[in-house]
Amino acid sequence: MSSDDLNPRPDDRPLSEVKAELFRALAHPARVRVLEVLAADGERTVSELQPLVGIESSHLSQQLGVLRRAGLVSSRKEGSTVVYSLRDPLVAELLAVAKRFLLASLTQTRELLDGLAAELGSR
Repeated sequence: MSSDDLNPRPDDRPLSEVKAELFRALAHPARVRVLEVLAADGERTVSELQPLVGIESSHLSQQLGVLRRAGLVSSRKEGSTVVYSLRDPLVAELLAVAKRFLLASLTQTRELLDGLAAELGSR
């Protein structure tokens, strides 16, 4: 068994598996918030992100590492400071689509509840 068998390249895996990894990287509120801030504000350092995300700097650095390994953010050094940005504008688009999906879903739920309430009120 070669080392390539132990670590398959992403293109050797089914697309569904690669997508699942992407969604696992998005499966934390702090990571989603980081991406939202970077989508809205562009580049940020950890010290700039920390008050906007609302978690401790050490925890934020861990979450940024997850996002970096997932290919969602990129980083560059400016002296001793690390600056983070979205790796691809499509990440911002993905967040916007998720928001529209959730709003549509909540609207449908509200309409259903309003219908049920109206039905109960007419009895």
